[in-house]
Amino acid sequence: VQLVETGGQLVQTGDSLRLTCASSYHFFSGYSMAWFRQAPGNDREFVASASWSGGRTDYADSVKGRFTISRDNAREMVFLQMNSLKPEDTALYYCAASLSEEVTVTNVNYWGQGTQVTVSS
Repeated sequence: VQLVETGGQLVQTGDSLRLTCASSYHFFSGYSMAWFRQAPGNDREFVASASWSGGRTDYADSVKGRFTISRDNAREMVFLQMNSLKPEDTALYYCAASLSEEVTVTNVNYWGQGTQVTVSS
């Protein structure tokens, strides 16, 4: 199973960006999908997740109201729409898949390689 993230780039404060994660194998069924991020010197932190049905979404307090996670199960893709970006959003963003509805860094089954988001001030 391979998760491939795309969409990261250098943007300015206040800009918007959409990250995409695609699966290389038909395994989406039953998995919650999530985004995590890791800035240099920091631990990997939870950003957002969406359950298999899409009925449950969770967000970190730091991104609530600015970021939106969505998923397209037919195409086996998950997205992270990021609005009103701030310099503190700068990090390597990882796509993740988990069999748990409440996704944490310790219950992720599969990780992507990450895509870099840099927000300049």
